[in-house]
Amino acid sequence: MKLGLVTYQMAQEWDVDTIISNCSEAGFDGVELRTTHGHGVEETLSKTERKEVRKKFEDSGIRAYGLGTAFEFHSPDQSELRENIEGTKRHVDLAVDLGMEGVKVRPNAILDDVPEETTLEQIGVSMREVAAAGADQGIALWLEVHGGGTCRVDRMRKIIDIADHPNALVTFNCNEGETDDEGSCRGAYDLLKHKIGCVHIQELWDSARYPYREVLQFLKSDGYKGWTSYEGPGSSDPVLVMRCYRKIWELMLG
Repeated sequence: MKLGLVTYQMAQEWDVDTIISNCSEAGFDGVELRTTHGHGVEETLSKTERKEVRKKFEDSGIRAYGLGTAFEFHSPDQSELRENIEGTKRHVDLAVDLGMEGVKVRPNAILDDVPEETTLEQIGVSMREVAAAGADQGIALWLEVHGGGTCRVDRMRKIIDIADHPNALVTFNCNEGETDDEGSCRGAYDLLKHKIGCVHIQELWDSARYPYREVLQFLKSDGYKGWTSYEGPGSSDPVLVMRCYRKIWELMLG
């Protein structure tokens, strides 16, 4: 299992050099680059610029393992939906050029004026299309357990079953509200464990928010070898926070 950093929040304003430097100092293994952030790694980069970014990460030993996009597939506007699908495919191309492992997308809503099953079906079918495009180029598609209503794991299970593609995976998001009356996330985890491609973790020290040690132990027991990615708030001393976070993560894994 590997510890990564999502640029959302703490690293939102960092450029590539700062990301590499801070991750190296803090002992983080890699980074998920959320689009629109200060690193500037976007689809507008030229082929030459993409090679330069890739070389920087490869030379540093810090893995740029994924792109965190905001593409979403719930809109009933079919032209908007197509724009999101095609945008995802362009980011698959970008991920290939950068030597990455995956591209994260998300559902974002259950709409009041559209039948729920219609929305879930559309998201699932769209996910199947982008997953197939990613498979052709060796890039996984990670559907984040995210959004108003769509963050429910039972709905996410329906979506991923509809997608029905081996390259259609999920980013398990450790969302509040997933635990049972005893505070366990076992039920939520079991619904999606066969499709986990990446995991987002937040403040590990806040056990009241989520049973992080439990989910890390589930992942460990199941032989998960992928990324657990810190998605937390900024700090005036980010390297110190990241070093402490690394130690807590190691202790929780035991």
